[in-house]
Amino acid sequence: MVLSKACTYGILATLYVAKENKEFVPIRELSDELHISFHFLTKILQQLTAQGLLISLKGPKGGVKLAKDPATITYYDVIRAIDGDEVFTECVLGLPGCGHEAPCPIHEFWSPTRDLLKTTFVSQSLEESAYQINELKLRLSLGHWNLEEE
Repeated sequence: MVLSKACTYGILATLYVAKENKEFVPIRELSDELHISFHFLTKILQQLTAQGLLISLKGPKGGVKLAKDPATITYYDVIRAIDGDEVFTECVLGLPGCGHEAPCPIHEFWSPTRDLLKTTFVSQSLEESAYQINELKLRLSLGHWNLEEE
């Protein structure tokens, strides 16, 4: 996948916080429910807090909450906060100078795909996805997926 594991986990965590609609969601709850290492998740949440997407509160009633209305936070905001926006501007093969003048072997395929991904991520808010998760009972974690029940 084009997104880092940290970025994928950051998206899952912010979606979980948005769907819960609580004052603060304990980090242990996020870690347990999403089946993400507590220490790795803590580092991701620190990045999201530093970028102004989350607010963190220490203590027994602490945890994290969204810093803004979930209708105003997009997937693109979360991706940019963790991975930067290079995924939407750079060569998928990592070749410097790749572009229309000096394309890599998959530039003609990747360039429009990359643009479509950015458009999709910019247009989808956490609020929209949280609503779908709650209404359609969509899953956020591999840990909640049981192949035998499918």
